[in-house]
Amino acid sequence: MLGYYLDLALRSLKRNKALTALMVLAIALGIGASMTTLTVLHVLSGDPLPGKSGKLFYPQLDPQDMDGYKPQGEPPAQVGWIDGMALLHAKRARYQALMTGGAVPIQPAQSAIEPFFENARYTSADFFAMFDVPFLYGHGWNAADDEAGARVAVLTRELNDKLFGGKDSTGQTLRMDDVAFRIVGVLDSWRPTPHFYDLMTGSYSADEGVFVPLTTATDLKFAHNGSTDCWGKGFSDNMKTATCTWLQFWVQLDTPAEAAAYREYLLNYSREQQALGRFQRPPNVRLRDVMGWLDYNKVVPSDVRLQVWLAFGFLLVCLVNTVGLMLAKFLRRAAELGVRRALGASRRSLFAQLLVEAGAVGLVGGTGGLLLALAGLWLVRRQPSDYAALAHLDLPMLLATFAFAVVATLLAGLLPAWRACLIPPALQLKSN
Repeated sequence: MLGYYLDLALRSLKRNKALTALMVLAIALGIGASMTTLTVLHVLSGDPLPGKSGKLFYPQLDPQDMDGYKPQGEPPAQVGWIDGMALLHAKRARYQALMTGGAVPIQPAQSAIEPFFENARYTSADFFAMFDVPFLYGHGWNAADDEAGARVAVLTRELNDKLFGGKDSTGQTLRMDDVAFRIVGVLDSWRPTPHFYDLMTGSYSADEGVFVPLTTATDLKFAHNGSTDCWGKGFSDNMKTATCTWLQFWVQLDTPAEAAAYREYLLNYSREQQALGRFQRPPNVRLRDVMGWLDYNKVVPSDVRLQVWLAFGFLLVCLVNTVGLMLAKFLRRAAELGVRRALGASRRSLFAQLLVEAGAVGLVGGTGGLLLALAGLWLVRRQPSDYAALAHLDLPMLLATFAFAVVATLLAGLLPAWRACLIPPALQLKSN
């Protein structure tokens, strides 16, 4: 029966090509605009580590002086060297990683490649295991390398392709800022979105090309990117003793009980430091998981959410126009529908037939909307924003485009189909 209804729908659509084209165009424009903005929102607000983000937490402490103190105000978004190292060495979590971002000058061994600057991540050994970072070749360094300030490095696949033509470069030497580093690993493709583990260098910024131990980078005074917040004596050349927060710290806590215990540990640590005179403010800690940290920082740009609402408003206008066009189309077929009723067709079967026709319009309109969405995303990628390059249509959004178009058109067709089925068949037969 569905095949018969579909055949009738196609015949009807061909008979009224102009009206059909207007309905398809209205649906395509509405779906194209809404799916473009919805895809951008989907990309920007997604879970960067599905299945694990609920186990990763971002601890915060308040080591500042009393200047500007507000009871239970938000602690600093980062930690200083002394506190970061204390939390790192305490090993109260399954994994813990202390880190910051930077940029290093790369001096390739190949004369054909000019020296260049590359974004870098200065971190500790657990970074790779905690964030499930995939390796193409080799592995990360270990805690002993952190303690020794070893001159080892891990490259991304892209940087390895650029410098070594994609070959296994583990064991090779890479010079950065006139210092020789031994390559111990090469990452496979990996770019969590948003850039959750360091929002200070950009929520959707390009990822780092090289990873080195934090202790090594600090000893060699590699350039630091991101935010630095100081108080008291403030900034100094020795960031290990400066009263500043400039590092990010993450821990993996596998159960709610572990998270509660770690929060209590942060409070006890704060009380201990207050007793020693390092902390002046009362204990004030936070422990948010990945999604909580992203929500708190309002990572998704407000203009993107506004664009989604505007696009759906435009879709609603398109659907209202489609309702009017369908109503006109179905009522013009009153004589045909009346004959079918007189021959024994029920209102339910006529209603189903007209909805199949509406669904066919939605399917064709969805195809047009998909093409418009792809064009819209191409335009988004031309914009000078840090998230522009991420605007791509994945498989779930591709399927959602067609599903959304068909469902929206079926909803738009309910009223016209119902009105058309209410016309008494005797009236049409008498007029004929």
